[in-house]
Order: sequence, then C-alpha cells, then structure tokens
Amino acid sequence: MSTDRSTDFSGSNGSSDEFDPATTPKRPDMSLGELFSEMTGELSTLFRKEVELAKLEGKEELKQAGAAAGMFAGAAVAGLLTALFVSFALAWLLDQALNRALSFLIVALLWGLGALILLSTAKKKAQQVKPLPQTTQTLKEDVQWAKAQKS
Repeated sequence: MSTDRSTDFSGSNGSSDEFDPATTPKRPDMSLGELFSEMTGELSTLFRKEVELAKLEGKEELKQAGAAAGMFAGAAVAGLLTALFVSFALAWLLDQALNRALSFLIVALLWGLGALILLSTAKKKAQQVKPLPQTTQTLKEDVQWAKAQKS
C-alpha cells in the first residue's frame, strides 16, 4: 500500500500561468524602502488628522458637559434655597401665625419646583453627551483600512 505524497505547486490544472492576486505585487515599480516611506508618511498624516479630530470633538463635548454642569449647579442652588425656605416656613409655622408661615412655604415649594425642572433638564443634557463619536468611528475605519493594506 503505497501513497504518493508528492505535491503539485503549479495550480489545480497543472498550469503555472494562473493569476494569483495574493502573490502579485500591487506596486512593482517601487522599492521596499519607498513603499515603507510612503506608508510611514500616510500613517503620520492619519495620526495627525485623528488627533485634530479628537481635539475638535473634545471641545464640543466639553461645551455640552459644561452646560449640563451649569444646570446641575443651578439645581443645587435651588435645592439649597428650598431647604432654607422650608426651614424658615416650618420654624415660623411653629412660632407665629399660620398665614405668614404658609406664605414662606409656598415660596419654598416654588423654589423646589424650579430645582426639579433644572435637575431634569440637566440629566437629559448629560445623557446626550457622547464621548468622541466621530473619532471612534474613524478609528474603526482606519483599522479596517490598515487591515486591507496588509493583505
């Protein structure tokens, strides 16, 4: 029982004239040094563009985050005033006539309502902040491009 272990490297039909794109150079007129230099230059440009894009996106995201932070601060101030007025109202309710205390309580409740509105708006703004969406997308595209260049 003998087996023939010889391998035919000339292709499926024995012809050595078949076109194989995996082994055909894409730029046969350029040397390896020139190709490497071109690739390095392209990667350098790509990196600079990605950093520039990240800076631009970062500035925009910081503006949105700053607006949300300002609203959180407004909600905190309104909450503090709410606690202050409710405390005054409760103290005067126990100490003096009912009418004055109710007046302070109504003002305090209005401040509380304002605090809730600011807090709700700030939460919505904070949820809209997306960290560098375009940079993330282009980095994914760059990885795919680099993989395509490799093959």
